[in-house]
Amino acid sequence: MINNKLLNPKSVVVVGGSDDITKPGGKILKNLIDGHFAGNLYVVNPKLDEVQGIKSYRSVEELPQTDCAIIAIAAKYCLQSVEVLTSQKETRGFIILSAGFSEENEEGAKLEDKIVETINNVGGSLIGPNCVGLLNQTYNGIFTTPIPELDEQGVDFISGSGATAVFIIESAVPKGLRFSSVYSVGNSAQIGVEEILKHLDETYEHGKSAPVKILYIENIDKPDMLYKHASSLIRKGAKIAAIKAGGSEAGSRAASSHTGALASSDVAVNALFRKAGIVRCYGRDELATVASIFMHPIAKGKNVAIITHAGGPAVMLTDSLSDGGLNIPHIEGAKADALLEKLYPGSSVSNPIDFLATGTAEQLGDIIDACENDFNEIDAMAVIFGSPGLTSVYDVYDLLDEKMKTCKKPIYPILPSIINVKDEIDHFIAKGRINFPDEVSFGNALCKVVNTPKPQTDNIVLPKIDKNKIRQVIDKAENGYLSPDEVFTLLDAAGIDRAYERVVENVEDALAFANEFGFPLVMKVVGPVHKSDVGGVVLNVKDEETIRREFVRLMAIKDTYAVLMGEMLSGTEVFIGAKREDKFGHMVLAGLGGIFIEVFHDVNTSISPVSEDEAEFMIKNLKSYKIIEGIRGQEGVNQDVMKEQIRRISALVEAAPEIFEMDLNPLLGNSKYVKAVDARIRIEK
Repeated sequence: MINNKLLNPKSVVVVGGSDDITKPGGKILKNLIDGHFAGNLYVVNPKLDEVQGIKSYRSVEELPQTDCAIIAIAAKYCLQSVEVLTSQKETRGFIILSAGFSEENEEGAKLEDKIVETINNVGGSLIGPNCVGLLNQTYNGIFTTPIPELDEQGVDFISGSGATAVFIIESAVPKGLRFSSVYSVGNSAQIGVEEILKHLDETYEHGKSAPVKILYIENIDKPDMLYKHASSLIRKGAKIAAIKAGGSEAGSRAASSHTGALASSDVAVNALFRKAGIVRCYGRDELATVASIFMHPIAKGKNVAIITHAGGPAVMLTDSLSDGGLNIPHIEGAKADALLEKLYPGSSVSNPIDFLATGTAEQLGDIIDACENDFNEIDAMAVIFGSPGLTSVYDVYDLLDEKMKTCKKPIYPILPSIINVKDEIDHFIAKGRINFPDEVSFGNALCKVVNTPKPQTDNIVLPKIDKNKIRQVIDKAENGYLSPDEVFTLLDAAGIDRAYERVVENVEDALAFANEFGFPLVMKVVGPVHKSDVGGVVLNVKDEETIRREFVRLMAIKDTYAVLMGEMLSGTEVFIGAKREDKFGHMVLAGLGGIFIEVFHDVNTSISPVSEDEAEFMIKNLKSYKIIEGIRGQEGVNQDVMKEQIRRISALVEAAPEIFEMDLNPLLGNSKYVKAVDARIRIEK
């Protein structure tokens, strides 16, 4: 738990406080004073007896007992202050604004470690170093501006970057978004994003705690902790959106398998967020927009009425919502006709509902009432209302506010005239409302919110497999690719259906395999990594003469030391793979197989263990899903069997975490089976 003296101190000292409010030590003191901190406020400044009207002590040794210290002095002096405060002043909350620690050099990292050790020894809590501070209902422990309006039912915001935190707040405040707390964790020497999220989860009370959490993350050091507490919070009723920056791969990533090439750390982040129910965002404005949507009631479905007095924005919003999988249902019938009679000639109610540039507040009220009470197909309303600057629109925005209080269906106000009716928008926001100034940004964000799945269950039960047999193979194996026979043993032990196959080293054994299983057959080289690239695959072998001829040819291919004989199967080529990613555990991937994986990269990913719902999501959200369903008379793939195979791969990597990369590519699937016809497994212990 985070020490309460950090979160709710009765006394705070600014070590390095000054009269110069252009410096962190001066500005944070001013923010504390302006925020009317109710406790005792102290300053340490070796040259002054009074700073900004607050008594100043010449050294930390002279201070009275102090709950929380905000330190804004050179890094090299911080440890000495921390030692005195912890041992003599019972200080247990620390915010270190100073830079010059692990972010700078090894010496700074060692100093940082000593500070953390000192604070840990007394059960204290540290935010920073190299941060902008902490802002909550108790005190303005932050040296930046703006200081957003604080509201217990606002947003809890955790940021790994101080400057980015400022910019996100600046994006959010003009929309009307309110904050409950802001944590800038800086170097996360002791407390990082994950620890604060853990605290918010463990102290969460639905209806009392802030309902929305937003995160800016540069490094996920503890993905298990992040997943556990994010998913727990969301199950309790909270909502979470996050930016994970630094997702691009600089340069090419060395990978010897399809899975390795596709399964980057950023793919793991996507999978983790989806599994936890976190809405992933990629920019400051998007994060603020998603958080703003979170502050509205939840729509019961995907059908949106677009209410507008301007055609263009309505068209753009329609495109945005439709492209994102939401519906703009056609409205017609007697009740639609009755509504149309209340509007000016030329209006349209078919959806978008366009009541023209001359539309009035009264007409807007009629439209909202109809969508709320008469049009059962509507789940939510997006109201676009700006102004060309000819008249004020206070009456429209006042009506909008009243309808938002009484309607059960969500109403999203899109108010684009941020200059022409700035005063009216400020008036609207002052009522506690939120404005979405851009219809496309709003539409894209709403689609993300609606399409992000709910968190997966805590207790995922995987299919039963023969773990003993799996461990026998893994324990004996060396690093590198397993032999085909070892791969077959693992697949069989995991219950993964595969083609009848046998590795042969001479033509007599190849003929014996044909004698046993019959024709047609497939022959593949054993040794080369990419068999097709070297001409190492022969399909539809129908006679012994072809076996003799092709065996000689295949064995002559470089790096080949044997030939794999297998039954010839028919079906759609699909792919299942797994990849171990540092800190995240194993990712399991699925998509179209064969050459399609290289051309389309149409793959979905989940973090193991994979639930039934996740396996279904992975299949049904492929762009190529219609091929798996079966299209234009082509036989589809048995999706229940494919889901089972995905989950058995998950069970295999859970039993054998030494598996670094694994490709089943392709599996051949039809309405009866999904069988692996080529598999490679790489071990890294």
